[in-house]
Amino acid sequence: MKKVAFKTLGCRLNLFETDALASEFARRNYEVVEFGRPADVVVINTCTVTNQSDQKSRKVINQAARKNKNALTIITGCMATHYKEKLQQNEKIDYVVDNEHKTSVLSVVEAHFRGDTVNPDNFEKNVFDFEPADDTFHTRSFIKIQDGCNNFCTFCIVPKVRGRAVSRPAEDIFENIRKVIGFSYKEIVLTGVNLGRYRYEKYDFEKLVETTLAIPGDFRVRISSIEPDGYSESFFRLFQNPKLTPHMHICLQSGSEDILLKMRRIYTAGEFEEVARKLRNDYPGFNLTTDIIVGFPGETEEDFQKTLEVARRIGFGHIHTFKYSVREGTRAARMPDQIPEKIKTARSDTVRKLAGEMKLEYRKSFIGKKQTVLVETFDRKGFAKGYGEHYVPVIIEQKGLEKNKFYGVSIIGIIPGKEPLLKGDLL
Repeated sequence: MKKVAFKTLGCRLNLFETDALASEFARRNYEVVEFGRPADVVVINTCTVTNQSDQKSRKVINQAARKNKNALTIITGCMATHYKEKLQQNEKIDYVVDNEHKTSVLSVVEAHFRGDTVNPDNFEKNVFDFEPADDTFHTRSFIKIQDGCNNFCTFCIVPKVRGRAVSRPAEDIFENIRKVIGFSYKEIVLTGVNLGRYRYEKYDFEKLVETTLAIPGDFRVRISSIEPDGYSESFFRLFQNPKLTPHMHICLQSGSEDILLKMRRIYTAGEFEEVARKLRNDYPGFNLTTDIIVGFPGETEEDFQKTLEVARRIGFGHIHTFKYSVREGTRAARMPDQIPEKIKTARSDTVRKLAGEMKLEYRKSFIGKKQTVLVETFDRKGFAKGYGEHYVPVIIEQKGLEKNKFYGVSIIGIIPGKEPLLKGDLL
């Protein structure tokens, strides 16, 4: 039995694709082992959205080469698409498989071991031909519904490495969900590059989610990162269904109207705040999280302060903060008034500090309230840890609980830290 190891960097879309590939290898009698352990095959699913992502991907590639010198090394993902020719020249790498051919990773490996002459580009292109994963690296099951993006924000390289927006056939999605529910998954995460732009025949994103919620079974649905466009106001009514978790990660990027225009975002900060107000008014305690980019070309101190003001008014449950990275081939890379790294770092630190304060306050608001926790892991003492429906981490200080099972808890306290942890008692 050959051994295969996987490493995933970047977004939940990559997580879905790695899960599917690992499950496919397992069905072909490969033993899936932890990355870093001896393996016959190493598959690295890369990210290239920022300079830091590139650095992490290169570090992992070098790490794999040191620890598994004789392993067949496959590099796939967005970095494999963006820097394909450069990676193909790397002697540490056997095959570079771009996103369009990622579903063929197993076929590439098996053709190699048969002694065939292998060119990954000769395999079929299909960004959706992933089999439902019955055994993944996660308790929740990621479901890919869409790929690519047509927005062409001036800072973003995603349309270049993921292609134009394309939606997966709705019936394939529903069948995927039914299968993973049959595999006993309790949480379904809908993921893609630009979810709100999902369109397939009679289904838009709203109807897709509504139909998903009607599928029988004991499971809940979580929406992955989404842009603040492409879905109507009526979409929010779906959160009345207890299967749909009250959490959305909607990407703000900046609170300055001028910067949003330069970014070529297709909404205003005011419109974003209106969405936030509606969600919080209709569903008190709704967990709204976001992305913010600091140091975009031309961002003044006034622009930056506007971002902080919007963040304070909304009170995000969490903020992913990114320092603007120059991505060659994007419009922003050619813009004047590039911001010095020191200023970007200082602004990033300020946002992170504010984000930490807001996160703690938000999680404190759950004390005395109830959460339905899906147990995912256990700590050294055997206490169960998982996430409530609002996507807040909870520890249940009781032994003997079961993984991948829902438990109703009452939140009795909080353990402060970089990632504040709620404490819950079983109801």
